[in-house]
Amino acid sequence: MKEWAVKRRGALLLAAIAALRPDRALSAPIPAKPFLMAEVAPGLHVRQGVHEEATLENQDGIANIGFVVGRDAVAVLDPGGSRADGERLRASIRERTNLPIRYVVMTHLHPDHVFGAVAFADDGPVFVGHARMAAMLVQRGEFYRNALADALGIEEAGDYAKPDLLVSDTAAIDLGGRRLQLRAHPTAHTDNDLSILDEETGTLWLGDLLFVDRVPALDGSILGWLRETKALRDAPATRAVPGHGPAIVPWPGAAAAQERYLGGLVRDIRAIISHGGDIETAAATAGQEERASWALFDAYNGRNVTGAFKELEWE
Repeated sequence: MKEWAVKRRGALLLAAIAALRPDRALSAPIPAKPFLMAEVAPGLHVRQGVHEEATLENQDGIANIGFVVGRDAVAVLDPGGSRADGERLRASIRERTNLPIRYVVMTHLHPDHVFGAVAFADDGPVFVGHARMAAMLVQRGEFYRNALADALGIEEAGDYAKPDLLVSDTAAIDLGGRRLQLRAHPTAHTDNDLSILDEETGTLWLGDLLFVDRVPALDGSILGWLRETKALRDAPATRAVPGHGPAIVPWPGAAAAQERYLGGLVRDIRAIISHGGDIETAAATAGQEERASWALFDAYNGRNVTGAFKELEWE
C-alpha cells in the first residue's frame, strides 16, 4: 500500500454560468437544506439516492453519496449529481462537523456521482479519481455536462472537477487516525472505477461497482465487472455501500443478485451468438427473466445487452 504525496495539479473546471436572474440579484442566496442521512457506521454517513433518471425535481440526486469523518478531517465520497445535490451534501457535513473537508473522492466519471463537486471548490480539497478519469474527462466531460444542463438547466447542473490525485493501483488517505484504502480497478462498470475501504469499520464504498435493486448499467466490460466483483468478495469488509440501492448492505452477500444478472446476460448472449443470432435479437430477448427483479430494467437492459454483445462476439 502506497501513501501518495499529493501535488495539486488541477482546479475545479467551472461551467459557464448564466447571468443571475433579476429576482436573485437583490437577495442573498438561500442556504442549502441538509439531507436526512444514515450513519451506517460510526462517522460514515450516506444519503440514499432515488431510483429515477435525472430530473429538475430530483436534481440528479439518484446515487448514494456521503462522507467520512476522521479525527482531523473529512473525506467526501462522491460529491453528488448536481450543484444543488453537492450543496446539500456540504450543508449536511457542516451540520455535523466543522472539520476541514480535505478530500473529495470520485468513484468514477458518471454525472450522478461527480457534478456536485462545484459545491466544494471553496474548501480547497484534494479531488481524487482513477488514473483513467483524466482521459475520460477529455472524452466525455463536456458531453455529460451539456446533457445534464439539458435536463436541469445550466445553473443547476453543476460541474465536474479535474482530479488532483490520480490512483493507478492503490493509495491511502489519512483523516487522522482513520485511513481509507483506495483501489483502482481494471475495466468493469466503467474503465475508471475506484473502491474505498474504511479500515476502521470494515465498510466498502463501492460506487457503481455494486447495484442493488436498480438494474446495473454497463459502461465498461461485462466480463471485467464479473471478475472484479468476484475479487472484491475477498476484501476485509462485512458491509458495503452500493452506488445505487440501500444505504448499507451485507458484504459479500449483496453481490449475488448483480452477479446473477450479469452472468445471465453473458449466458444468454453467448447462446444467441452460437446460434447465429444478431445483436437486435439479443437486445430484445437476453436477460428478460430478470425484468421483475430490477427497477428501471427497460431503460437499461437493452443497452447493457448491446454493449455486452459487442464484447462477447469477439471471444
